[in-house]
Amino acid sequence: QVQLVESGGGLVQPGGSLGLSCVASGFSFRYDWMHWVRQAPGKGLEWGSAIDTVGSRSYDADSVKGRFTISRDNAKNTLYLRMNRLKSDDTAVYYCAKDFNGYWTIDYWGPGTQVAVSS
Repeated sequence: QVQLVESGGGLVQPGGSLGLSCVASGFSFRYDWMHWVRQAPGKGLEWGSAIDTVGSRSYDADSVKGRFTISRDNAKNTLYLRMNRLKSDDTAVYYCAKDFNGYWTIDYWGPGTQVAVSS
């Protein structure tokens, strides 16, 4: 079955950096677009970034553009999110998510990893 397992979350100071990973299994990772989505405390889901199947095109929400970088390694079935210049507003649970057939519809989610930005 499809499994997505995130790692790399933790506590970081404002202005700091953090890297998240998501290991995928149970499907042909190299054929699917992938996303990072987050949920801040008490708020709804917020889409953050997406990447195409080969890692040549990526898209970011305005809230993270220029600070976060999504990437992937298809040989390792792994999705990454590099987060720089972190702000307190970036505090959230970060989810790795699989896209359905390139339709920008998510059909599978990981359990999430907590990121807290605080001094």
